[in-house]
Amino acid sequence: MLSFLGDQVLGRDVCVYSGSVIDVFGRAGVGEHATRSTLTRMVGRDLLRRQREGRRMYFGLTERSESVLRDGEQRIWEDGAVNRQWDGSWTLLGFSLPESWQRQRHDLRAQLTWSGFGPLFGGLWIAPGEVDVSALVTELGLSAHVKIFRAHADAGMDIGAMIEETWALGELATRYEAFVHRWQRWETTEPAPDEALALRLRLSTEWLQVVRRDPRLPVKHLPDNWPAEQAEKTFRTVYARLTPLARESAEQLLDLVPVRIQT
Repeated sequence: MLSFLGDQVLGRDVCVYSGSVIDVFGRAGVGEHATRSTLTRMVGRDLLRRQREGRRMYFGLTERSESVLRDGEQRIWEDGAVNRQWDGSWTLLGFSLPESWQRQRHDLRAQLTWSGFGPLFGGLWIAPGEVDVSALVTELGLSAHVKIFRAHADAGMDIGAMIEETWALGELATRYEAFVHRWQRWETTEPAPDEALALRLRLSTEWLQVVRRDPRLPVKHLPDNWPAEQAEKTFRTVYARLTPLARESAEQLLDLVPVRIQT
């Protein structure tokens, strides 16, 4: 849903009719009940706002979802999948939470993973470069339980070994390779006009699912022939090929209305 909203709504100050969303998701193989449930849950989590126009219900972005989507946009289009600009620094984050705080611990670990951290030791996590996580720690209400440091490795430190111990590189490489296997044929295959929008939705979603698990580790410390670069090339090529037809399809399928200022 976030991939769809990022492609079709972000930055346009519009809301999209629920029936349009159901139509597009149906073309991508998602049932109506699942789509409606997702829309409802996202409203409850302040990721979508409702706007009624006559008998139709439209959905638009909130400040929270715009922030999430801008972050994803930065991650996909500007940061990229390969880190060639690493300055040799690391961000260390230590936390100690009460045993009963299972939900808070889960939320913190999920946010740290998205931000590129891996578990160095138990409650000590590490990420390459300078990563500002103060805002997410504050949002989770954990400022009193978290300590953040900047660091450099000792000259005798085997960074490559540390990376292999901290992050599941084999699983990440497999995800990149599977992505290329699924999508490489669309670099040269022309999709039917009525399937381009759903294909681009699936493409964006799958790519985001891969890169959000990638901490963008320094490429010089990764195995030879690391598959991220090829996967990113495939994503960008296929996305560019699908976009013209997807836009034409979106103009025909999507019922959009301007956002009304809520009073």
